[in-house]
Formats: sequence, C-alpha cells, structure tokens
Amino acid sequence: MKGLFGDNLIAFISKSDFAVAFAVSLFKIMLQMYKVFVNDKPIFVTDSRQIENNFVFFDFLDFNLEQVFLELKNPSVKGVQLISKNLTNDWNAFQKKFVVLEAAGGKVLDDHNKILFIYRFDKWDLPKGHIEKGEDKRSAAKREVEEECGVTHLLIEKELETTFHMYYDKKGTLCLKVTYWFLMRTTFSGDLKPQLEEGITAVQFFDTSEISPILQDTYGNIKSLF
Repeated sequence: MKGLFGDNLIAFISKSDFAVAFAVSLFKIMLQMYKVFVNDKPIFVTDSRQIENNFVFFDFLDFNLEQVFLELKNPSVKGVQLISKNLTNDWNAFQKKFVVLEAAGGKVLDDHNKILFIYRFDKWDLPKGHIEKGEDKRSAAKREVEEECGVTHLLIEKELETTFHMYYDKKGTLCLKVTYWFLMRTTFSGDLKPQLEEGITAVQFFDTSEISPILQDTYGNIKSLF
C-alpha cells in the first residue's frame, strides 16, 4: 500500500460508504506497523514513516538494540521508529533478538460496565498471565482472570489488540512478551480475591469516570487498550 490510504481506495458518494472505506483504510494503516513497549515508550517497526514529534528514526537494517535503549533513556524522546522495507521479514528478524513469551488476559466489565483492575508492583494493571503448554489463548485468558481476581462467570465478547513489551527477566535474559487480550463480561457479584502469591495486593472494579488517574499509573501497553 502506498500513500496515506493506498492507491486503490475508491471514492464513494454516500456518507455511509465513505465511512466504511475510511475505516478499512485506517485498518490497513494499523497493519503497517508493530508497536513494542519498553516501559512506557514505544518502538514502532513500520514500513511507513509516521510523522511524530520527538521520535528517533532508524533504518531497520542499520539499528542495534543498544542504540535504541540509549535513545529511549533520553527524557525528551517519546519513542523510536524502525523503518522497514520488508515488514514481515523484519518483524520476524526483530523477534529473534528475544526470548518470546506468550500471555493472555482480559479487560473485564461487570453488569455496570465497571472495569476490573489489579494492583501489582506498585502499578494498576489488567489481569493476565502465561499461556500454559497445550492451552489455547482464550482459555488461558479466562483462567488467569479467575486465578488473579477470584472472578467467575466470565464470557468472552471479542478479541482486543495484541500487545508487545520487552523486559529483562531475573536471569538478565531479554524477553519479548506477546499478550493476547480479550474483552470479557461477568455477572460475578461476590468478593474479589487478589492472588497474593503473584504479588497482587488489590483487585477492584472501577467506573469509567474513575480510571483517568489509574491510566496515569499503569503501563504503556495497558493504556493502548483504552
């Protein structure tokens, strides 16, 4: 695809058709990049340079992770873009730089559309955890919510954005965590039970009017789900 909306975008006359075409075009744009968080700052692996203030740009073939991490430590830098000429191949090459771990979790709404959060490691977060061997991602997401929060009667409505973030584990291994997210609903009205052995000290449903300060105290990949 070339240009902002591609060469083959048809101009529709009716407003409804235009809205559909516009939505499809935005979807294509979203598919042109992968977003990986390092703490709260993103790395975009993209085949189309996005105009962003205070971003640093590298040709994918020329970058190294040490350079990227150094740039991201600069308070004035908001993120990094790695410009690719072959997005599929380069994304595969990017992932090979890490130990890739898969996880699944949920953005859970109750009967009042309040959203379920957990408090762990001094930050608000959404419930999630590793996918076990032989487990599918939907089952893993429901299990993790149940285990971390004590919530049952979960119904998955749809799959949400998949997020990526990188970190060093306790052994100093550089990891890339891929998290599959699902929008869920629950009719559960019992007592919430934080999974203390996983470092979770609080579990709570919040009204949408209350989540602004929570999103200021959470991770970049979680913010992207709101």
